[in-house]
Amino acid sequence: MSTRAKKIFLALTIVVPFLIYCVVYYTPMLRNAPFKLKEFESIEFKWGEGNNLENSYNSATGDYQYVNAKDSIIKTNVKLRKDDILYLHSKANELGFWNFPDFMANSESDLKTSKVPRYVMTFNYKKKSKTVVFLVDYNGDPKLKGLAMQMKTLLTQSINEAEERYGKQAASKN
Repeated sequence: MSTRAKKIFLALTIVVPFLIYCVVYYTPMLRNAPFKLKEFESIEFKWGEGNNLENSYNSATGDYQYVNAKDSIIKTNVKLRKDDILYLHSKANELGFWNFPDFMANSESDLKTSKVPRYVMTFNYKKKSKTVVFLVDYNGDPKLKGLAMQMKTLLTQSINEAEERYGKQAASKN
């Protein structure tokens, strides 16, 4: 067999099947990726005990409501920057938020009367949205629980940082 025939044989047996595999494997993933940053619309984040979700944030409107240390409901308007949205979207993608189950609660939990802290995280896109309800006492997969806690922490931090920026801007204008 000549060297040219060996190269053709090598290409046909190794390179071509590898390329076919890549196309077959990755094309559906890229085509069906429903959570694209360019289609992003808003983030909704609610939390509280049981069904009483007094604390909430909506990035589309900027409405932020929370209960302070004195049990008073504080309503304010806080807008996330595009950088914040990009960061949260990329972290959600990195953590696999799109693959989280819709409900992260113990099977024996009574979802209606439970006084366990609950977090509802929703990412809204033009064609689709992803909502995850996470109860803190979830004792399923510990890695999944850790990722959900991390996502909750990222959302909380981003909202609090945006509120601090907004407060400083308002103070500097006065």
